[in-house]
Amino acid sequence: MADGSERPDLLILDDLEIYRGYYNSTYCVRPIETHDGIKVRFRRDQFAHIVQESSNRDGVKDTPSPQRQQRLSWIKIALQDPSFVFKAGWDNKKRVNDHQRRITVMIDNFVVVIRLKSATAADFVTCYVADDARTQEKLRNAPDWINPYT
Repeated sequence: MADGSERPDLLILDDLEIYRGYYNSTYCVRPIETHDGIKVRFRRDQFAHIVQESSNRDGVKDTPSPQRQQRLSWIKIALQDPSFVFKAGWDNKKRVNDHQRRITVMIDNFVVVIRLKSATAADFVTCYVADDARTQEKLRNAPDWINPYT
């Protein structure tokens, strides 16, 4: 889905606590500013959600995911590189695309989702590897993202 850019290096650390330290120092000290000036805030309590996955695909993050852990540094890249694909997110409750949610699709179908609070502020929502054909199809067919505040 991405533009064919070079694949970033994976982040290989010794254990989960070192990944937690990396997450806290990289993402939680101050907002990450996107390539287009949106300041994205991360919460410390999101760490487990980011580095674990659901063993039953039921939404309960209960299994450590080396795939997610090793892409922890890709979140910042996805937010700051303007060359990736940006799509409108999906509102499950209303069953419509929502431009207050921006999806960045980068190398290897790695997806980063943020929720805008204003033209220049957002909260991090989630990230994952879109590894099934149905999800990839939905991402391809989603409308291109337009900032609803500008």
